[in-house]
Amino acid sequence: MTELLHAALLPPNLLPTGLLVFVLLYWLTVIAGLLDFKSLDLDVHHDADLHHAHAHASGGVGVSWLNHALAFFNLGRVPLMVFVSFVALPLWVGSILLNYYLGNSSWQLGLLLLVPLLLLALLVAKVLTTPFVHLFAAFDKDHHDGSRPLGKVCTILLPASRQQLGQASVPVPNGAPLMLNVRAAGATTQLRKGDSALVIDYDEQRRCYVIEPYEVS
Repeated sequence: MTELLHAALLPPNLLPTGLLVFVLLYWLTVIAGLLDFKSLDLDVHHDADLHHAHAHASGGVGVSWLNHALAFFNLGRVPLMVFVSFVALPLWVGSILLNYYLGNSSWQLGLLLLVPLLLLALLVAKVLTTPFVHLFAAFDKDHHDGSRPLGKVCTILLPASRQQLGQASVPVPNGAPLMLNVRAAGATTQLRKGDSALVIDYDEQRRCYVIEPYEVS
């Protein structure tokens, strides 16, 4: 373990180690309920339409290429941090092993080696996230079905305000609870974990449900 820690802190491995530490800290904050796991997500579909219009206006193809690249790597189909997590681990392992067997301790060579390692990690992440594409597609389909949760009482799982997205569950008879991304309707409303709220609307732009506090009698 000491040797692994020493290798992780060597100059050529510092960037992959830093990315892995960032990912671990992010998921710890999600587990603690301080962040929603989609809080750093990319709204690829929304941006794609905007960039598509700009590309037509300017005659450029760069943005179109970027959108196709994002789609190829499943970005926009799975949450950003899920994808980054699947990139960080193989990148870190590859960096540790490659620099170890090359006997490299130079950050310059390590930085150069990161280019093929990152490409390989992106391809590995694409393969590993592909099974999750249909899962998150079904998840988003439930979220976009505005007729089911509206008017129902939900329980807050992750804190929510008007600006901060949270998460809530709606009980479903004879089935698993429906999980919703939510935000508060009131500008000063703060909903904490365990609070009850009423689902009153669906926000198409932010792809989440709008809720307000509800006192359960």
